[in-house]
Amino acid sequence: MTKELVSIIIRTKNEEKWISSCLSKIFEQNYKKIEVIIVDNNSKDKTVERAKNFPVKIIKINKFKPGKAINLGVKKAKGKYIVCLSAHCIPINLTWLENLIIDLKSKKVAGVYGRQQPLPYSSDFDKRDLLTVFGIEKKIQKKETFFHNANSAFSKEIWKKFPFDELTTNIEDRIWGQKVINSGYKIIYEPKASVFHWHGIHQDMDPQRCSNVVKILESLDKNLYDKSIKSNNKNKTIAILPIRGKSININGKTLLERTIENLKNSKSLSSIYVTTDKKENLIIAKKLKVKSPFLRPKNLSTIFTDLLSVSQYTLQYLEEKKIFPDQLLILTEQYPFRPKKFADNMIQHYIKNGFDTLVASKYERAGIWTNTNNKYENIIDGLVPNKLRGKKGVITYIGLGFLTSAANLRNGNIYSGKLGFYNIENPLISTDIKNKNDYAKIKNSLKEFNEK
Repeated sequence: MTKELVSIIIRTKNEEKWISSCLSKIFEQNYKKIEVIIVDNNSKDKTVERAKNFPVKIIKINKFKPGKAINLGVKKAKGKYIVCLSAHCIPINLTWLENLIIDLKSKKVAGVYGRQQPLPYSSDFDKRDLLTVFGIEKKIQKKETFFHNANSAFSKEIWKKFPFDELTTNIEDRIWGQKVINSGYKIIYEPKASVFHWHGIHQDMDPQRCSNVVKILESLDKNLYDKSIKSNNKNKTIAILPIRGKSININGKTLLERTIENLKNSKSLSSIYVTTDKKENLIIAKKLKVKSPFLRPKNLSTIFTDLLSVSQYTLQYLEEKKIFPDQLLILTEQYPFRPKKFADNMIQHYIKNGFDTLVASKYERAGIWTNTNNKYENIIDGLVPNKLRGKKGVITYIGLGFLTSAANLRNGNIYSGKLGFYNIENPLISTDIKNKNDYAKIKNSLKEFNEK
């Protein structure tokens, strides 16, 4: 059994958020005799580029149908056993693959499908679906036809007898399951071959009832999501530190040095990139052993240049060098009072909640008004008690900390997807230092406050 080649087929379309984590776990498996075939449906993001960082075969499919994509992959496969895995499914442990294929040695078994567990930030609908459908007990299905290709396996010999329907737009796996059961074969459900899967398989309950069901199911396993968070911690986070002009020197140390030293406390950052228009800053970056491989072009070094443009330019540089971060933490130097674990805490909050963008912020309880052409409009009424307000004010600090996915940054849609706010309770942390006088005022104010 251990000498048999296993061909793993992954169907993709715009899966850059997941593909690196998926492939990393596949190539970490104890079972090493594998080939991986990506069947890509014209991805517009960096799915294919990221996949090429791994030893995979890539096939293109234009007119996508789920069964057609699997059949195309199987035709190119050399393995005796075939595994189908969704690109957004992450194997939970290193024995996932061997557990998934072990029962295929029986000639009476047509296919095996594994468990799918939700992530902590999956919707309540999806949590309910996955936790109820994919239980913890192994099943041998002689009459039940359920089969699921997000995490499944079968032999190439069986596939030759029962290829997947190429006309249906979905449930090709259920159709296949019906055929093999009707032909006298068995289907195995193997919960030990488990993956994390962020979405469910159907949605047909009202939200409140669904939420109640999820709470009950989650209460049965207090450590349900621990492994998923640890798994996603391997995502590559790169910090981008844009700075224009010379860094402010305060008491013999520049704000750039202070910011870099703060970021180097992080255990979650893969690397730190300083993007600047001054050679002096390159020297500082080199001294502190962080990366600053280029001077910004002049068009990105004007007073009108925004953080988004500079960060997009840096991401483009990285991806041209075949460096593909999952998310990017963008910060500026003028917030010298960040705590030591600021970056790590922000990254953990981002991962735990499945955000696409997370921005440092604080809740504003005072009244907020906007002024357009000398006409004031009330946004938040500062007179109404907090608990009775219809709206809550949030002030964001982009330069303090802005964490977003590579896809969002590349496309310029930084607030698309799931948006989160990382609340800053200590007002000192969000203090913006633009010059030496600002720093002196803060220092003197704190001294006067402590003396009173």
